[in-house]
Amino acid sequence: MEFKNNLGDMAIQDVMQTYPEIGDILNRYEIGCVTCKVGICLLKDVVSIHGLSKDDEAKIELEINTYLTEKGE
Repeated sequence: MEFKNNLGDMAIQDVMQTYPEIGDILNRYEIGCVTCKVGICLLKDVVSIHGLSKDDEAKIELEINTYLTEKGE
């Protein structure tokens, strides 16, 4: 997965702190890592380890990158 600004290489807790709206995107795909108290998994791993279809993974990637573009990132 290729997220803008190397976001995929950030820990999910840091992603949520910086971009809380990304949590809404992940929740729509039933990725419950948003509420994880450890939060050290990388965003790219959080998406890939949940056994989603390649189509859903591509949708998440597109939604997150579109969100970042709309924010001017």
